[in-house]
Amino acid sequence: MIVEARPIAAGAATRTAQPVLRVVDAAKRFGSVEALRGASLELYEGERLALLGPNGAGKTTLLRAITGRVRLDRGAVELFGRAVPAAERRRALGVVPQEVALYPLLTARENLEVFARLHGVAPAALADRVEWALGWSGLAERAGELVRGFSGGMKRRLNIACGVLHGPRVVLLDEPTVGVDPQSRERIYEMLEQLCAGGASLLLTTHQLEEAEERCGRIAVLDHGALVAAGTLGELIARTVGRARTVVLTLARPAAHAPAGLDLEDGGRRLRARVADVGAELPALLESARRQGLEIEDVEVQRQGLHAVFIHLTGKDLRE
Repeated sequence: MIVEARPIAAGAATRTAQPVLRVVDAAKRFGSVEALRGASLELYEGERLALLGPNGAGKTTLLRAITGRVRLDRGAVELFGRAVPAAERRRALGVVPQEVALYPLLTARENLEVFARLHGVAPAALADRVEWALGWSGLAERAGELVRGFSGGMKRRLNIACGVLHGPRVVLLDEPTVGVDPQSRERIYEMLEQLCAGGASLLLTTHQLEEAEERCGRIAVLDHGALVAAGTLGELIARTVGRARTVVLTLARPAAHAPAGLDLEDGGRRLRARVADVGAELPALLESARRQGLEIEDVEVQRQGLHAVFIHLTGKDLRE
């Protein structure tokens, strides 16, 4: 049985017990390089899952293995509860590459028509799908213009539209907002939200930790070819850096010594402390500073975020 792509229907996304995409114990070696070493992950209906990892962590290899472009040495890829041959996966998935894959000397409409045929959209449905894609990407008024004259954000939106014309239920996006301005980034995420609202499930890679934190329901972290953590941001924080807050007091004048419970930094201009309960512990820290005669100019309470989790899981060394 072939897993068929279907047009995305309107309606609320639901999370099912059975993942729509499951990677089990994926392993792949290129010569002496072990690109994947037992990586496993699950993607559920209607969710946005961010796949994070340092350079060389294996993200691209994992995406290529899911699409069937890389043959695994060990492991399996399942769609909708069953193992699916690579040829069937390519027809069922929507794939949006990091590099813009468009024909610059064709118009936006012509590009969509070409990709619709490549994806096997039925001739009777082709015109409707192209019109939908132009409206969804905000390019209807530019449909007849050559793509070579488009801005980076317009090309990105068209690139995404070309990848989902056939209505796939699972979409893989490799850095979908790289190199675009804030307005274009916002528009792209509006498009992705509409896909999820229609029941599509998105697996996306990104180096923008703020985007992953704010835009994705779950986060998976890949490092050295293995999945080192997966869950909601709250779950990842609880398992790694903990939920304690950092309190930073900025002083009007530098202090020579740190009051009790605080650490001195920035040449004596700032005091820092970790607290488990802000409401209970902050008043005592402020009083300690006042007793030493320090004038407090500003108070900042910092929560632990995805950046701290990412560094905790992968280390601080930059990899190129």
